Amino acid sequence: MSSKVRSLPGTEITHEDLKSNRYSFYEYQAKLKYSYTSGVAITRFLEGLKQGEIWGRRCVKCGRVVVPPRMYCEFCFRPNDEWVRVKDTGRINTYSICWVNADASRRNTPITIAVVDLDGASPLMGILHYVDEIAPKKVKIGMRVKAVWKPPEERTGSILDIKYFRPLKE
Repeated sequence: MSSKVRSLPGTEITHEDLKSNRYSFYEYQAKLKYSYTSGVAITRFLEGLKQGEIWGRRCVKCGRVVVPPRMYCEFCFRPNDEWVRVKDTGRINTYSICWVNADASRRNTPITIAVVDLDGASPLMGILHYVDEIAPKKVKIGMRVKAVWKPPEERTGSILDIKYFRPLKE
């Protein structure tokens, strides 16, 4: 790659130009409204969560079961064929002990976040979620866990309908 700086067509507006009022600037606060559709796969996934179920999609060509579901197989480049209900149990693939809140403030007690590879889904098809009912220092990769669900009347069709995963006593 060349170390030369590539100049783009046009004329640079200098600091002096801004001071001289050669250009007019208007401040505008955009009022944008967004509409988002979750699509067929994620809609079914979220509806399933509201019912206490976890759904994925299977590709019959390569056999992969993907969770969260996707309508197309990234390996075969073809539509996934069927819905598969997977279990709400699995193994911790990886995890992190977090001492920081979303607003970057320090937490008094840590939370554990893990990627859980669900039973019935293909390897490395995990979901990211909280782990609780265990001291963070005792969490281990490969540990068996089970979902703890909100009561049915509190579920809204969100990933947070699963409150967290807890260690599974085997």
